[in-house]
Amino acid sequence: MSSAVLRRLTDSSSLSVGVLGVGNIGMVHLKSASAMAAVDVVAAADAVPENRERAERAGAERTYDDYATLLETEDLDAAVVALPPFLHADAVERAAEAGVDVFVEKPFARSTAEADRMLEAAEKGDIAVGVDHTLRYQPDIVGVKEAYEDGSVGHVPYASMTRLNDGPLGRPPVQDPPASWPLDPDAAGGGSLLELGIHCFDVLEWLFGDLEVESAATGETLDVPVEDAATVMMRAPETETTITLHCGSYQWEQLPEVNTRLRLEGITGTITNQDHLPDNFYAGAAKSALSNVASRVADVDREVFGPTFYLRAHYRALGDFLEAIREGETPPVDGEVGRRTLELAETAYELAGRTDREELAPEVMP
Repeated sequence: MSSAVLRRLTDSSSLSVGVLGVGNIGMVHLKSASAMAAVDVVAAADAVPENRERAERAGAERTYDDYATLLETEDLDAAVVALPPFLHADAVERAAEAGVDVFVEKPFARSTAEADRMLEAAEKGDIAVGVDHTLRYQPDIVGVKEAYEDGSVGHVPYASMTRLNDGPLGRPPVQDPPASWPLDPDAAGGGSLLELGIHCFDVLEWLFGDLEVESAATGETLDVPVEDAATVMMRAPETETTITLHCGSYQWEQLPEVNTRLRLEGITGTITNQDHLPDNFYAGAAKSALSNVASRVADVDREVFGPTFYLRAHYRALGDFLEAIREGETPPVDGEVGRRTLELAETAYELAGRTDREELAPEVMP
């Protein structure tokens, strides 16, 4: 049994957390953990000096330029893996060797084969694994689930989900060049189907049970080396629901607009996530967004929870994971869930590739 596990069983002190990667989402996790009771962010690691400086200003006690050194040096209860996908496996394996539980950004891995390797290491190291699938923590998605489960619309023969944003290129005018890894199929594992579709697969199975992917298509709306659009047709045998999913990173985000649409067509009515947005959401989110713009102009750190609607979902997801490991329980969104979303994505990729090959095949004369 690891020293971290022993300490949790014998000591009521705060959980010691390290954050591996403190770019955009890593800083969200760092600030979220710092705002939680009985949680200490003792260290953060990032190869970029500016990111380490921001982490120190945000409350990290120590910073490292290498996550492996952090894991070797610090005595942690948990580590947040907010690194690019091509580093997830190595980080989880090193954490397992150190006996440190991990909360991993999505996609959990670049493939099911890589996920299996990570889960095997986690089992060998006797560590817990959680995955940051945050859509199920957003209040509008929670509202859809609650409305669906109360049975008010009856059987749902059809559902649709759309998730769009502006992807790694950002909205023009772009001041800084995008990171290279999101546009590298090998480093990222894929394009919008992994970046955005993964979240949707998680929510849809959360709602309807196991899904079967029936057909899929991917495309490049922009001149980029990964797909920036994907459409997937699925069926949920348990509920006899047909589902259409579309995700893409070709549309500029217009905060505070919600870039996710979820619609359930029941026999007695319709449920949409738009009907379950918090009161005064747009006014509150717009105010937070303006505050963040002012913070950038003044060269100070942005508020971690603005716009609150999105970033509080990350706070809740991480909070649930930390509470689970504190209680010695399996995280509510664990590594097997992360692997399952990858399995669905791989099936969609395979079917989309088959469709492309059939379209390109020459006609055979009888």
